[in-house]
Amino acid sequence: MFAAGALIAIGTLLAAIHTVVVPRAERSLVVRFVYVGMGLLFSTLARRRKTYEARDAILARYAPTTLMLLPLLWSAGVVYGFSLMFWALDVRPFHEALTMSGWSLTTLGYRASDDMFSLTLAAAEGLIGLGIVALLISFLPVLHSAFSSREAAVARLEIRAGSPPTPEAMIILAHETGGLEDMDETWSEWERWFIDIEETHQTYPALAFFRSVRPERSWVIAAGAILDAVAIMLSTVAVPSSPGAPYVIRAGYAALRNIADFFAIDYDPDPSATAPITVRRHEFHQTYDALKSAGVPVVQDREQAWRDYAGWRVNYDECLVGLASITSAPPGKWSSDRPSPYQRMPLLYRPRHRPLPPLLRELRQRGFGPGRRR
Repeated sequence: MFAAGALIAIGTLLAAIHTVVVPRAERSLVVRFVYVGMGLLFSTLARRRKTYEARDAILARYAPTTLMLLPLLWSAGVVYGFSLMFWALDVRPFHEALTMSGWSLTTLGYRASDDMFSLTLAAAEGLIGLGIVALLISFLPVLHSAFSSREAAVARLEIRAGSPPTPEAMIILAHETGGLEDMDETWSEWERWFIDIEETHQTYPALAFFRSVRPERSWVIAAGAILDAVAIMLSTVAVPSSPGAPYVIRAGYAALRNIADFFAIDYDPDPSATAPITVRRHEFHQTYDALKSAGVPVVQDREQAWRDYAGWRVNYDECLVGLASITSAPPGKWSSDRPSPYQRMPLLYRPRHRPLPPLLRELRQRGFGPGRRR
């Protein structure tokens, strides 16, 4: 019984450490169970609302509420595990062992024992309780800082690309303001943004479900708008290519793929340039016509432009649409308006694609191989 209690307590502590301390996407079945269960609850409540704004108001409380439940869950696991250890040390009956464990974790000290082993165990549990509080205090500011940094860029995009942001709106505005041939600074900013969200959203996957302060904004929609804008610039707009543009797409699909891995979203890690995408040819042609009507210089061969655009889009298409679906993103062009088999985060992590061989992975990172334009 003592060993069982120790395993429960240690397993709970490891789940807390993996969630808060370890700087990588550690997978905890307990934490995943809580998020999936609460996701089902909030999704059910949201579906009862008639308007998107009302549904968004419900879903906006999902991630914060679930996050605040985790310390309670960790505390309950530690209390139960230590109560089994106290019971194994002859603290009888069991409710007395449970009470002593609870008082020890909260450091109230109203229950004590004369046994040296029990006192040592109570002191250890008290230190663990203080550690959980310290983890929570240090965790929330870091999470808020990452969220604020992400959302500042999303808000700036509204100025450049409208609300909700669209790639053609961004390109047309850049053309009208005379900045179409000088987008390097913009692309560098978004390359850094993709690198940041890759790091923060893998370390703290709960961030993916934190919704923007306004219902029509979303980090997933922003990511899709930027990636599509770059892909259209490289394939369709007849201006000299910006050196930084391809790096934005590479940073973008790398970030989306790594985040999608945590949520078990399947995708082809080595897509062909001619693989199907969720954007249809006629949809692209409508955007082509809109750009041309606005006076944006476009290439003459629209079919070649479509093939080039599809060759870029195929690298991030599945991940973008899957993430838009599981995060219940607001309406966004060519992202949340696409059908997706993923409605919520699956309970079990089941990777359905093989990682690339090391040599091929290195070549792809350098820009070689099918599925992207060089």
